[in-house]
Amino acid sequence: MAVEISLDRRDFLANAVMAVGGAWLGIFGSLNAESPVAIRLSSEGEFPPLSKATGWLNSQPLTTRSLRGSVVLVNFWTFSCINSIRVLPYLRAWAAKYKNQGLVVIGVQAPEFEFEKSVDNVRRAVKDRMIDYPIVIDNDLAIWRGFNNEYWPALYFIDARGHIRHHQFGEGEYEQSETVIQQLLAEAGTQGIDHELAKVEGVGIEAAPDWADLKSPESYIGYDLAENVASSGGEVSDKRNAYVCPPTLKLNHWALSGDWTVKKQFALLNSPNGWIAYHFHARDLHLIMGPSAPGTSVRFRVAIDGQPPGIAHGVDVDGEGKGTVTQQRLYQLIRQPRPIVDRQFEIEFLDPGVEAFDFTFG
Repeated sequence: MAVEISLDRRDFLANAVMAVGGAWLGIFGSLNAESPVAIRLSSEGEFPPLSKATGWLNSQPLTTRSLRGSVVLVNFWTFSCINSIRVLPYLRAWAAKYKNQGLVVIGVQAPEFEFEKSVDNVRRAVKDRMIDYPIVIDNDLAIWRGFNNEYWPALYFIDARGHIRHHQFGEGEYEQSETVIQQLLAEAGTQGIDHELAKVEGVGIEAAPDWADLKSPESYIGYDLAENVASSGGEVSDKRNAYVCPPTLKLNHWALSGDWTVKKQFALLNSPNGWIAYHFHARDLHLIMGPSAPGTSVRFRVAIDGQPPGIAHGVDVDGEGKGTVTQQRLYQLIRQPRPIVDRQFEIEFLDPGVEAFDFTFG
């Protein structure tokens, strides 16, 4: 059986596990617009409390008791995670389609990086992603631990009696997930459910990945989780250092060049004209980054194989490869047309003060 596995974040294991689970569930059910076949669901425990949330957006605080009688879809996400971002078109569509039939979608913002704990950053991301369903801020990861969760994204499907009946780790299995929603609504007594699946197509940064050509893994830049660092001498922890990029890089190796201080979660550029190179194989290349000082900006330019990206530019750069870092978030820098081959990416920062966290691909 072919297995499509995302190589970003903890989604790697999640998709492998769910590929097997999805095949098993496929034995029991598939969706037909006229007469859907039920998926065999079991109880996976009680709906853990939401009371330890550190804040709410788009809603007054909700409780498991106040949600009793509704079907609840809980989505663990964090706003700079590309895997989380690519699931959002489906969550928005389901929240809108089934809102008046008893479904409540709740996004649990569970941060990985420190900047993801900023409520202002979360609020901006929620607005940019056009999310209008409730968002709970879980900065202490208390709700995360209550679900024994380990993944971004992770979806938990809770019936009207407050029992977890199904879960989905990682991207994909969207038809199965919507079928579960419909089944739980029917169990709750909802009449007149439209069994035709919601028509969803992500655009821009939310577009589905090109799994067939995705051969580069997520790569952290901070020393805590960094791998395949090709800068001469490797990374120096918590100290200012002059880095040198070698003339050639192996596939999925990357390097810093210039005056950087590498921290646990990110690398900080101390002087202008520092750059990062990455030898990658994927349609899309993203970099999580932001200015070190709020309200400042950092100009940059990117290149592929030494040339401006042209039509291969991402949404956050122009054809000449020019862009500006203004917020702490994920930036899409490359979306190249076919054929997808091994390419060398470079980003040069014309100003100091950028914090670079993480490369992801699609």
